[in-house]
Amino acid sequence: MVLLSFDIEEFDMPFEYGKDISFEDQIAISRAGTISILDILDKYEVKATFFCTVTFAENIPDLIKRITETGHELASHGYYHSDFKPEHLLQSKQKLEELSGKEITGYRMARMMPVDEREIEKAGYTYNTSINPTYLPGRYNNFNVSRTYFIKNNVLQIPASVSPLIRFPLFWLSFHNLPLGIYKTLASWTYKKDKYLNIYFHPWEFTDLEDFNRFGFPGYVRRNTGTKMAKRTEDLISWMKAKNYPFGTFQEFIRTISSN
Repeated sequence: MVLLSFDIEEFDMPFEYGKDISFEDQIAISRAGTISILDILDKYEVKATFFCTVTFAENIPDLIKRITETGHELASHGYYHSDFKPEHLLQSKQKLEELSGKEITGYRMARMMPVDEREIEKAGYTYNTSINPTYLPGRYNNFNVSRTYFIKNNVLQIPASVSPLIRFPLFWLSFHNLPLGIYKTLASWTYKKDKYLNIYFHPWEFTDLEDFNRFGFPGYVRRNTGTKMAKRTEDLISWMKAKNYPFGTFQEFIRTISSN
């Protein structure tokens, strides 16, 4: 199964590069990207999981309704994207359930940062997908973590997909920077080995981020964004469907592995 997911959040990433961006623009850019994503998923009849912050969810009630009513899964990405306290785990779960009318069972920490599994369990989540089991300079070193799903503190851990052996990450930055043929080769290798893929993207990637003065992003972040990202995403989904890779939400995946 392909677990396609999107971290939908207020677009605060320019702050990391010393640029100011208004809250209105943070919401507007992520909103437009989320609509682009949903349109693509509708076109190819693919179900995905949306990890959403409460801050963003409160500003897009129509899109939260569209996400849930079209069969996608809504999960928690925290209360805020740039602020975290342990109590936000339960608070974000409860608020997203109130806003969507759906049970929230999954969590992904902003920026894939470490999170206490005992607190995840206490907040009532079934699964956590906050681990990228690779080495990324200045961000994390998770070579000692299992590449594939495992249980920790009674919570199912579903790490982001990395290739066998060399643990090359298949996350959003790789998708932007690798030739698409090489990315597909790595994805196919990983899928055949693990029997599933867990890959994630963000709505703001579907905006043209080339304006350095506005966003401050280096070339490896802004490459293949905007319409190029939309085309690459469609290309990837079409290729996966041609290979008969089934798509599903995290909740569907968990039901599948639980029955085995």
